Amino acid sequence: ARSLRNQGRAEGATWLAHERLGYNYRISELQAALGYVQVQRIDEILRERERAAMLYTERLKDNPNLILQKIEPNVDMSWFVFVVRLTDRFSRQDRDNILSALTGKGIGCNAYFAPIHLQKFYVEQLGFKEGDLPITEQIGQRSFAVPFSSKITEQQIDTVCETLESLVG
Repeated sequence: ARSLRNQGRAEGATWLAHERLGYNYRISELQAALGYVQVQRIDEILRERERAAMLYTERLKDNPNLILQKIEPNVDMSWFVFVVRLTDRFSRQDRDNILSALTGKGIGCNAYFAPIHLQKFYVEQLGFKEGDLPITEQIGQRSFAVPFSSKITEQQIDTVCETLESLVG
């Protein structure tokens, strides 16, 4: 039951590792109360997240070694994560080395995203295997999330970007 309410993750499993098809039913009463208060300030929160995403985009958009998310002008995005993808010249190992270097400098980051078809449930129950969706797998091996929140400062974003750019060239 715990696994089902937690997106199919097993107890002790890492983030983005799912054993079975699950749901996002992890909210407590206290979280619901906090959520209610946060909804009252949703416009402010979304505005601040948009600000952070635009700062990252402006700062990283011209780096030839990075691919950023493309958002159409008529789309309102409710940012919850900012994902960066390395270009094709980088490997999964390169990505992992960059994540280790960022973490070593005190910058929280994480691989993002794990292709869904390679999650345990889909492999065991539906027969998916590595190589079935090579483009998805290639993108997943070179993508990662950088620190992101409505409270992140411009100085913190600059530090992340400067460090990242020093690592990727």
